[in-house]
Amino acid sequence: MKNIAVMGSTGSIGTQTLDVVREHSELFHISVLAANSSDELLEKQIEEFRPELAVLSNEASYEKLKSRYHGTTELAGGRQAFIDAAAYADVDTVVTSMMGFAGLEPTMKALDAGKNIALANKETLVVAGELVMRRAKEQGAAILPVDSEHCAFYQCLQGERTETIEKLLLTASGGPFRGRKKEALKDATVEQVLKHPTWNMGQKITVDSATLVNKGLEVIEAKWLYGVSYDQIQVVVHPQSIVHSMVQFRDGAVMAQLGSTDMRLPIQYALTYPNRTASSFERLDFWKMKDLTFEQPDTDTFRGLRFAYEAGKTGGTMPCVMNAANEVAVGAFLKGQIRFLDIYDMIEETMLKRSPVLHPTLEQLFEEDAWARGFASELLKKMG
Repeated sequence: MKNIAVMGSTGSIGTQTLDVVREHSELFHISVLAANSSDELLEKQIEEFRPELAVLSNEASYEKLKSRYHGTTELAGGRQAFIDAAAYADVDTVVTSMMGFAGLEPTMKALDAGKNIALANKETLVVAGELVMRRAKEQGAAILPVDSEHCAFYQCLQGERTETIEKLLLTASGGPFRGRKKEALKDATVEQVLKHPTWNMGQKITVDSATLVNKGLEVIEAKWLYGVSYDQIQVVVHPQSIVHSMVQFRDGAVMAQLGSTDMRLPIQYALTYPNRTASSFERLDFWKMKDLTFEQPDTDTFRGLRFAYEAGKTGGTMPCVMNAANEVAVGAFLKGQIRFLDIYDMIEETMLKRSPVLHPTLEQLFEEDAWARGFASELLKKMG
């Protein structure tokens, strides 16, 4: 039986991870549940899965849970307790499903402890890919991608060598505004942005999907996971979201991985690898599929993808700066403080204002993240 820590257990990926564990209780034991502030949902998860440790990084939420919980699970609260939980002694695999830059430190802590990582927090590799991949290699820890696109690459590359890759074809749904131009997006509402056509995800990643920033982050993630150049990564808009990604090899052959739009599929693959385990999840019905279409992304309208390529090719701390500016901008948009297209302007101005530090240390990444958030916040005040 594999012992699992779920970091971000009350979020979208976290709850779907628990669906997988629920279906295969003979294979997995939840040793650690860790969340930010959802104390009531975490308490229900504790009652069902009986972990040895449960953590809330928000101390006020922790105090509320602690005041009413009388079970046997050890409780802990605060940011440091959350980070330390990723290195819990009895855990084999850590599912990193936290949102944003906050996932970096727990992931590094888990790698330092030699834990295998089921990676759902793409920002970890976006901001610190060089450090993370080196640490995983030093510790002999596996990083198994949970993103549907990167899980697709992982499956297509089984038995293949990196040097045989000609191109990674990274698919994108195009989000809710596919085909629209800037003029039509000036007054896009939060409600419109959050209506993703094929996937059911958390708010932040759904906004990132609409801007194509999310696809840009996945481009940077792919560079580190698979050791390819940015010129070998091509984004292809595929609105049906059936082909999760493809690999084109140097002989011209293309391998594709197809599946339903259910994140539990890549989660289960990451948790059970190298085995394939039966599941009750929805199957594709090829008799009912009418079209599989592919398009070139519009990077003039959806500039987030272009910014990510620029940040990745610049290297060093620039992806960290881009990510921080985006997190501030998306948060402001969701609160109604800025318009949809303002997200791009905030990212671009922040990137233009900073020169990158090449081969940064972890401490320098934290400094750059703090600077970018501060600069973006000042931009926000001026825009308000």
